[in-house]
Amino acid sequence: MAKVMMYATGMCPFCQMAERLLRSKGAAIDKVRVDLEPERRVEMMEKTGRRTVPQIYIGERHVGGYDELAALERAGGLDDLLRAE
Repeated sequence: MAKVMMYATGMCPFCQMAERLLRSKGAAIDKVRVDLEPERRVEMMEKTGRRTVPQIYIGERHVGGYDELAALERAGGLDDLLRAE
């Protein structure tokens, strides 16, 4: 299974939905709480060019946020991506 890394905050409903979807697929998530580690938010913005959470990486691929993750699932590509790495 691919390594999953997600930048998130504790109160973000989209982060929670993304985590539920990924865990339902059996993914282990390395969650980075940018609300607890502000320097990691800067890291996230530099890596992704985005300010909002969640920001999700599967392996080396930046998937994006929850909307992109859900679209990937609807298109049938999430399982393959999780298995590919």
